[in-house]
Amino acid sequence: AVDSGHWNLWPDFFIDECVYKLQARENHERGFPLATLSLTSKGMLKDRVYGISETIYHDPYYQRHVVGAPIVRQVVNGRIHSEANYAVFRTKLDQESTVFNVGRYIDTIVHTAEGLKFAERLCVFDSEMIPNSIIYPI
Repeated sequence: AVDSGHWNLWPDFFIDECVYKLQARENHERGFPLATLSLTSKGMLKDRVYGISETIYHDPYYQRHVVGAPIVRQVVNGRIHSEANYAVFRTKLDQESTVFNVGRYIDTIVHTAEGLKFAERLCVFDSEMIPNSIIYPI
């Protein structure tokens, strides 16, 4: 959904009471709460989608995610705790593709009537420097 630009499908991968954060590795490892983006419900994810598709003006670009095989760290009370490395590439229409964001996903996944869904997705990026705008989900 994210790479194809079908933003309206993205929130459906999450439960209603979810967490989606984009956070620097340094802050995550030190236990600091500061995050570049922090959404704490499916409603907030939907608001982000509305912003992306209806209100935010920016030069158009494409994102492409390359995600490594996930590692299941533990399963506790039906909640799957996993991690996977990721790299996001960005292509602007008149420029070469560039590495946009690299890090790891730290996920908590739960069983629902509709299948597996994210209860929490932390996108912990490695670099201290990020572009001045992150529009689309990482």
